[in-house]
Amino acid sequence: SPTTTENTTAVKDSPTTTENVPALSFTETFGGKASDIARSVQQTADGGYIIAGGTASYGAGLTDAYLVKTDGGGNEEWSQTFGGEGYDEAFSVQQTADGGYIIAGDTTSFGAGGWDIYVIKTDREGNEEWYQTLGKKGYDAAYAVQQTADGGYIIAGVTTSFSTGDYDAYLVKIDEEGNEEWSQIFGDTENDGAHSVQQTADGGYIIAGGTASYGAGGWDTYVIKTDEEGNEEWYQTFGGVAFDIAWSVQQTTDGGYVITGNAESFGTGSNDVYVIKIDGEGFEEWSRTFGGEEYDESYSIRQTADGGYIIAGSTESFGVAPGHDAYVIKLNGEGFEEWYQTFGGVAYDRAYAGQQTTDGGYVIAGSTNSFGAGDYDFYLVKTDGEGVVNDLTPDLTPDTTPDQTEKDVTDSLPKTFGGERYDTAVSIQQTTDGGYIIAGRTESFGAGGN
Repeated sequence: SPTTTENTTAVKDSPTTTENVPALSFTETFGGKASDIARSVQQTADGGYIIAGGTASYGAGLTDAYLVKTDGGGNEEWSQTFGGEGYDEAFSVQQTADGGYIIAGDTTSFGAGGWDIYVIKTDREGNEEWYQTLGKKGYDAAYAVQQTADGGYIIAGVTTSFSTGDYDAYLVKIDEEGNEEWSQIFGDTENDGAHSVQQTADGGYIIAGGTASYGAGGWDTYVIKTDEEGNEEWYQTFGGVAFDIAWSVQQTTDGGYVITGNAESFGTGSNDVYVIKIDGEGFEEWSRTFGGEEYDESYSIRQTADGGYIIAGSTESFGVAPGHDAYVIKLNGEGFEEWYQTFGGVAYDRAYAGQQTTDGGYVIAGSTNSFGAGDYDFYLVKTDGEGVVNDLTPDLTPDTTPDQTEKDVTDSLPKTFGGERYDTAVSIQQTTDGGYIIAGRTESFGAGGN
């Protein structure tokens, strides 16, 4: 069991900026010949960056959780993979009070069966101190993790193992050694999920995701406030008659909350970036949509030092055509756009996470199919305070390091299925003929929005 420090809190998610220091800018890729996708990034206490996601290029199994640490200039210092022979992936990482890292995602290699929540604690060099799985024989996955004021961790995701309907939002509190203290589910008879969680100033939690059980449409943005034991204090839904969902929430300095995700019900295109500001009781103060005539989405929002917001996502409406580009939008405190930037090439590039850095710039992480060594690579973009990068050409040198030996993927490259929109698999099983049957959801095909 790792040694932990009592009565401390984690490194802050939105660092205070330093005035009059020129912001460094760069782009970097990390990965091998197969698919490597970054889902989470945070600036670390030493001024570098920690990035987490999944890799099919390195590791022991079909996919592994992949952790990369860089210095302040984006140069790799070390990387680690975690997992077994199956599918394992990281969706969230945070530096912890002891200088190490907490990672959350999902696994088919370990646990009770099917897909389980996968939580890993490492030291400051990325060496595993412990791991824990949570769930039973259904589909259980974690999309967000944060260290809490008591030194433990709060995890948000989805579950079918404990749900009242199909999928439910799932909130789990564990202690500093990974032992479960309590869990709660939220939702009803339809599909519901949690994608983001943060401990609030009163010791409770704010959760954001999507719901088909409540609200006005097929899917609505779902925001839940709980007390410190995970008991629901209130919930709110936002959206229209189509598919609307939240991917990120943060408490704001005024005690309210800001949420971002995607909206088909509002906006100018087939899918737009959707931002909602609510007060401390969950009542809407304002909402905005951003995007063009095509498919645009957002996955991350953070409040900035000037009281505004930085959003990371992807766009089909702007940038280099065809395909998607990483999409970064800066808003003022009232939610009006100050500027936006796109990053990428002629293929598919996305940003899944971003935050303001201590020099007043921004760091963005996601995936690129336009640059790098393989199919998709980790994509790290560091901008100045206006979202500008002086050198937009990543270093294309292969990233294989002594501690990461690339797998022979000639005959085992991952297969992808889908179209130009959001398509995801949630269950897989081998069939008697040696093949596989996969089920999930699609926005690219079919009769409806999802």
